[in-house]
Amino acid sequence: MDPVKVIEIKKSVFEDNDADARRLRKELKEKGVYLLNLMSSPGSGKTTTLIQTLNLLKDKLRIAVMEADIDSDVDAVKIKEATGIPSIQLHTGGMCHLDAEMTRQGLDNVSMEGLDLVVLENVGNLVCPAEFDTGACRNAMILSVPEGHDKPLKYPLMFSVCDVVVINKIDVLPYFDFNLEKCKEYIHMRNPKATVIPICAKTGEGVEAFAEWILQEVKNWKNQ
Repeated sequence: MDPVKVIEIKKSVFEDNDADARRLRKELKEKGVYLLNLMSSPGSGKTTTLIQTLNLLKDKLRIAVMEADIDSDVDAVKIKEATGIPSIQLHTGGMCHLDAEMTRQGLDNVSMEGLDLVVLENVGNLVCPAEFDTGACRNAMILSVPEGHDKPLKYPLMFSVCDVVVINKIDVLPYFDFNLEKCKEYIHMRNPKATVIPICAKTGEGVEAFAEWILQEVKNWKNQ
């Protein structure tokens, strides 16, 4: 039997999007606005974490939020009601991710004047969102304890593109076979420079560290 032929595609299918993302980052830099792309799987506690974090930051930074989902406006409404921060909902038309052009369309509907920070809560998915550069200044992701500590091994790209990994739901560590130290090890196998922050969004434990990380990032971005 002849061996299976393997063909490597050398040219990136994401080339145009990468160029769009670079242009968007440049424009954001000129406006002094920091864009954070927040990713996770569904049910990780992304919106709850965001609410807790925004409530710690809203007196220190001028913030807006873009919520991306295939349908509904549940999260945008929840964010606005819980934090008072302006939020808009982005419908992806069935797509499981946002790209740079879609992000730009969202930003065109945000009042950018005087803003310091825009948080993009991406579609819940550990695969597609990691493949597309949104034009964000930094990427963050949330991994929850019930998902398992082996996720960095199974979804390498997501962990390699993220600058910070928030490990949520640490309050249930005693009830799951989740090795926190092993998880950190696996994350740093994929991305040695990634910051890892364990939290419990429900109780607020550790969330301040995530808020401080964002605050420092925004300051650094503006001073570069």
